[in-house]
Amino acid sequence: MKGPIALAAAAALAACATAPATATPPPPSAGAMLKGPAGENLGEARFQQTPTGLVIDVEVRGLTPGWHGMHVHEKGDCSAKDFTSAGAHVGHAEHGFLTMSGGEAGDLPNIWVGADGMGKAQAYTTRLSLGPDSLWDADTAALVIHAARDDHYTQPIGGSGARVACGVVTH
Repeated sequence: MKGPIALAAAAALAACATAPATATPPPPSAGAMLKGPAGENLGEARFQQTPTGLVIDVEVRGLTPGWHGMHVHEKGDCSAKDFTSAGAHVGHAEHGFLTMSGGEAGDLPNIWVGADGMGKAQAYTTRLSLGPDSLWDADTAALVIHAARDDHYTQPIGGSGARVACGVVTH
């Protein structure tokens, strides 16, 4: 009886050894190093594509305590000292989650920064992707953090004020 079982086991192992690998490649991901107006390192953002949307993890340091507006901007360019080179929010529509349109594709929740200047946030959106028709278009995109809280209603940027950190989204 051991002979047929051993033969079956050997045949199964041989079949596995010759079968082509069918590993699924990992989903696309990207990152952004967040810099301040003087070029100082203020943190990073990580972007992970999912089957139905995009998860964005953000960690910051050295910002003023409190709420800060956070948006994805249309151009991957943080060269201007005030970060206006990053352009407008991705999506060019009525700004804010609380508006009738539901906001622009680049609108994200606020990030909270503690008394120690450190902050973390995680956001999920179905309005952005790491594809050629979204964040990886010809001029890429940037994650921008603003000086004040975004009220998700006031036009054009929710009253979130000056741009205090910017990071170009890269592969």
